[in-house]
Amino acid sequence: MVVKEKSNPSTKRNESKTGIASSPAQDPGHLGGASTQRSDQRSELGDAKKVRLASYLSLTVSAVLLLGKFWAFNVTRSQAVFSDAMESIVNVVAAGLAIVVLMIARKPADKEHPYGHGKAEYFSAAFEGGLIAFASLLICVEAVQALLKSQPMYHLSFGVWVVAVAGIINAILGLFLIRMGKTYHSAALESSGHHVLSDFWTSFGVVVGLGAVSLTGWSWIDPVIALVLGLLLSRTGLRLVRRSIGGLMDEEDRSLLNTVFKILGHGQPEGIIQVHHLRVMRSGHYHHIDAHAVVPEFWNVAEAHERTQDFETYFMSQYPYSGELHLHIDPCRRSYCQYCDLSDCPIRVEAFVQHRQLTLEEIINPEEPEQFGLPPVRDVSELD
Repeated sequence: MVVKEKSNPSTKRNESKTGIASSPAQDPGHLGGASTQRSDQRSELGDAKKVRLASYLSLTVSAVLLLGKFWAFNVTRSQAVFSDAMESIVNVVAAGLAIVVLMIARKPADKEHPYGHGKAEYFSAAFEGGLIAFASLLICVEAVQALLKSQPMYHLSFGVWVVAVAGIINAILGLFLIRMGKTYHSAALESSGHHVLSDFWTSFGVVVGLGAVSLTGWSWIDPVIALVLGLLLSRTGLRLVRRSIGGLMDEEDRSLLNTVFKILGHGQPEGIIQVHHLRVMRSGHYHHIDAHAVVPEFWNVAEAHERTQDFETYFMSQYPYSGELHLHIDPCRRSYCQYCDLSDCPIRVEAFVQHRQLTLEEIINPEEPEQFGLPPVRDVSELD
């Protein structure tokens, strides 16, 4: 099993002729496993600090914009501006929660939490989605009440300018948070970024609505815009909840599996004949990967361990997330000879022809391909 906290550039430079990264113990030019581990820990701490600073920035900006929008609502009495301000309350609460959750999620694994604390980020995203859905309900209720009894509005041009400036700031902040979340693999930060970016479109709708009221004098446009925005917000909130539940339930992520498939597509090292039953469990920024690897059946335990560990080292050096890879070893049963290029195989029954081209469905299948795997178990009733 190989654990990776962060991609190590020195590992990529020290690749052997087979294309597999040599381990620190095997590489005479390596400075030692302890120094590499310290370097990885410093890099991890630096990343955590950047993520934390981004969350502080999100909280500060969201709080300032919240005050500005409620000031605009107090001046204009516009339901559309009120809907925008309500979403900003969610931004502030979510940003504050994200700070706490990120501190928990970045804690290392311990005895009580052997797989780490990364899934805490999914709780944060689910809670944020729930807040958005609740805010959208309040917005819709207020909008319907405003439609039933018309309310006067004032100084609409002032409201337009305040909301427009707030929307531009939210667009910049949202894109920044999404980029930081993807760069440092933070689900909480990325979900906050998507939420803040949705706030930009809310503000855009408010500006359009207030502009239309100013031009036409039709005051009913304002609550209608607020109602539409409330419905759109509910969709955003439910989508966030759905996505977070998927992370908590270890839902299959096809984009991640495609990433794994591309790494395996570059070719397996000599002796790693076939890979199947691959599973990826996401724990925030940290991923746990399990797979079965078919190897020559004459390898002893020590050689199989060494060869598969080399493969794990290579794989994790290419994988874009921090994590660990566990390989379960299956014997070849002399069924893969035409696809195995092992030069000194003493049990070969067929000549090597070509390397086997893996498919995505093959590597995630719990069983080996039928033509190579064990014969299917027959039902006892069929023997009578």
